[in-house]
Amino acid sequence: MTVSIVIPHWNRYELLTGLLDSIRQQELPEGVVLETLLVDNGSTDKSVEVARSLGVRVLRLSQNEGVSRALNRGIRATDGEVVVLLNNDVEPAPDWLGHLLEAMKDDNIWFATGKTLDFEERGLIDGAGDAMCRGGASWRLGHGKNDGPEFDLGRRTFFPSATATAFRRTFFDRVGLLEEGFFAYLEDADLGLRAAIEKLPGMYVPEAVAYHRGGATSGVWSSQTVEWITCHQLLLIAKFYSIGMILRYAHAILAAQLLWAGLAISRGRGGAWLRGVALGVWKFSRVRRASKQVRGKAGRLRTVLSEAEADIFRVQNATSWDSYWKWYFRFVNPPAESCT
Repeated sequence: MTVSIVIPHWNRYELLTGLLDSIRQQELPEGVVLETLLVDNGSTDKSVEVARSLGVRVLRLSQNEGVSRALNRGIRATDGEVVVLLNNDVEPAPDWLGHLLEAMKDDNIWFATGKTLDFEERGLIDGAGDAMCRGGASWRLGHGKNDGPEFDLGRRTFFPSATATAFRRTFFDRVGLLEEGFFAYLEDADLGLRAAIEKLPGMYVPEAVAYHRGGATSGVWSSQTVEWITCHQLLLIAKFYSIGMILRYAHAILAAQLLWAGLAISRGRGGAWLRGVALGVWKFSRVRRASKQVRGKAGRLRTVLSEAEADIFRVQNATSWDSYWKWYFRFVNPPAESCT
């Protein structure tokens, strides 16, 4: 079996040595052949030269086409039965890929994602899988929390993370490739909602550990990041929420989006938030018209979103409350699943 690793990259050549070395150290099951493709998004530093000197195949783009388009170009340019999407700021442990492939021996598992820890403070969770609330906001479960037993339980999920996840190639045949209208951020949430519609679950595999330098390329709270996230949250609602869902979740949507605005403003990114809102509103009707067929099959999203929001509530309740989620759940009653 061939496993294809696709890495989107833009500048920051110094990240490549550690990343590619960690890929070479992967302890592969017998019969697994690994190919690695770096999709360079028009880097202006010596990234291409460094990657090639380390023996990695490079697909060089003439300009920065965005994360989603780079990943799609990489998926199309590889042949592996399993496709691994891996950020350039991640370094997986040697047994990371082996654990993901073991989970995918189950024919009912379409992707597998592991536990990411903070690269510098390795006792801190970077993400224990992803989740999305009914208000349209996504969260890396456990982000910023101390690692502990609550993050060591495997579970099924419909939300992959483009940071570090292995997919069956046939997954993309069923749900399509990443949303290229999302230059960066929440393209994996869009993919997860489509996976839920098609009933293609994945698995969170806590034994598969990788270390992540969050925001190493774009910046954690850069103006561009805030603008993208703000816009894309609105477009996810436009694309996937029926009129009935919008009415049912109006309170949650208002709470999630206003709290996100407050968070952005508190970080000095009020202008970026306004630009994101303006762009999202401008695109909202067009995206909604183009995705009418998708919403026609989105009835089961109500259950999936309730389960994902219950995961967020349980993690917050079991650890310590982030201000965003503390206030969200003061305005929005948690799903019944979180109380069982």
